Amino acid sequence: MTDRRRQRHPAPQGAADAHSLSAQPRAVVIGGGIAGLTAATALAERGIAVQVVEKEGYLGGRVGGWTEHHDGAEFPMNRGFHAFFRQYYNLRALLGRIDPQLRMLTPVDDYPLIDGAGRRDTFRGLPRTPPWNALMFALRSPTSRLRDLVRMDARAAAPLAAVSVPDTYHRLDHLDAETFLKDINFPESARHLAFEVFSRSFFAEPSQLSAGELATMFHIYFLGSSEGLIFDVVNANFDAGLWNPLRDYLSDIGVRFAMNTRVRRVDTAGTAEFRVHTDAGDPIDADAVVLAADVAGLQAIAAESETLGNSLWHEHIRQLRSAPPFVVHRLWLDRPVASVRPAFLGTSGHEPLDNISVLDRYESQAAAWARNHQGSVVELHSYALNSAAGSEQGVRQLHKLYPETASANVVYERVLQRNDCPLLAPGTYTRRPHIVTPQPGLVLAGDGIRVDLPVALMERAATTGWLAANHLLTGWGLAGHDLYTVPTRGRSPLLRSLALRQERTAP
Repeated sequence: MTDRRRQRHPAPQGAADAHSLSAQPRAVVIGGGIAGLTAATALAERGIAVQVVEKEGYLGGRVGGWTEHHDGAEFPMNRGFHAFFRQYYNLRALLGRIDPQLRMLTPVDDYPLIDGAGRRDTFRGLPRTPPWNALMFALRSPTSRLRDLVRMDARAAAPLAAVSVPDTYHRLDHLDAETFLKDINFPESARHLAFEVFSRSFFAEPSQLSAGELATMFHIYFLGSSEGLIFDVVNANFDAGLWNPLRDYLSDIGVRFAMNTRVRRVDTAGTAEFRVHTDAGDPIDADAVVLAADVAGLQAIAAESETLGNSLWHEHIRQLRSAPPFVVHRLWLDRPVASVRPAFLGTSGHEPLDNISVLDRYESQAAAWARNHQGSVVELHSYALNSAAGSEQGVRQLHKLYPETASANVVYERVLQRNDCPLLAPGTYTRRPHIVTPQPGLVLAGDGIRVDLPVALMERAATTGWLAANHLLTGWGLAGHDLYTVPTRGRSPLLRSLALRQERTAP
């Protein structure tokens, strides 16, 4: 919250809490990931009776964590590395419920990027103020030269400098990110190292990612915020550091949890009521429902809930797609990683590997294990996989980049392959389902749901959770919750003026 130009989105006004109502409203939140937990927090803090129904035995969704057991030993495990950027205001507001100082987060002071030729980019020491942060990154990068940047098509590149959400989506969503970068003549080597790394963090190749998402991402992380490009990481396994404390907080304010419970369908039990059917037995009656499931879960529930919404709403949900599979491969090694290695390394040209995390550098449980065994805990990520061979090939790339790991013995390893991330493909923005649905009392939340604000990934999940709850609270005459984002349009008047001039002189 250091950027004085961050944008406040005021909450709807109303009564302080549900005590002013004749009866306490009941809400069921389907899905215990970031979006669902945010919605549950927003509703419960206003006195709504909330029940969270989660199909897994842990909270957090794709940021969930748990403990595995092997040969009498415990091995904390999760869905893999996540970067908590400083401009994730709405996610940080959620985490602030359990610790206003956010001591569960620790900074990663750099995250170098390395390409197949061994060239490295770094974010260390960059200025925080746009556009100088992006300009300095480009000028000092070994993959871009000044003459290459001068050759860029200024007219075609104008949307990068003059982002305006949601207008940018309407202008660029028909293009894929790869085509857009070629059209603006962005240097190919720099494109692979800088933009491809970010594109694949959306779990898709640049050819499968909307150019509107790419431009908005560039705005969020580079030109739209002065929070800096360095991020924080959770300093414990996600269950211990985040979700168990948040569950305790929510339980204290009356939220109930049904874990290991799958929702089958949602029926309308009256003009303003719902009946949620699960595989656990008796249905749950509610006045409102927040549907915060992943793509497959949302589609399965909607398909069985024929009385909800209308035909167009159902069609938009059917058209949602999941991104290609990704692999998280965690290894507990009997030897330490060399101290000169960064805690996090992004890669390009080392297929299928996308990044390496040395967990014992920042995660308390991993650090304790490494001390006790004179070893290390390493995690490999491979996104947008086309085959099932990602884990084996990823280890070979680890050995190439961190040669000391090749002679280490694997004490324990765990490979997760999932494909439950939304695919934000070209031409899909206008067809994505909105937070508000045609069914009164039913709202959606999640990082695949359309929201006309400059947010992405975990921050989009949290933002949609707050907005979904705010919509329901407004219906009950209750006050909502303020939101913050980076500015909704390019913050530099000079760049906006130049971009507008380029558009006016376009043939």
